[in-house]
Amino acid sequence: MRTNGLDYTILTIVIIGAINWGLIGFFGFDLINVVFGNMTLLSRIIYAIVGLSGLYALTYYGRMQSMG
Repeated sequence: MRTNGLDYTILTIVIIGAINWGLIGFFGFDLINVVFGNMTLLSRIIYAIVGLSGLYALTYYGRMQSMG
């Protein structure tokens, strides 16, 4: 699978989002909420970016499959 800077950036965002969801699930602690406020415009933008990054990361499956 050929990777580029965008792939690494997206993967990093997805990992940060996963860690945040882990914090919410295990401890009831939402880091984005604490840092940026409860559903402020900025926090909503961050959640949207994480969600879009997750959708983009789905393309990794197709690219991995095309290698084999």
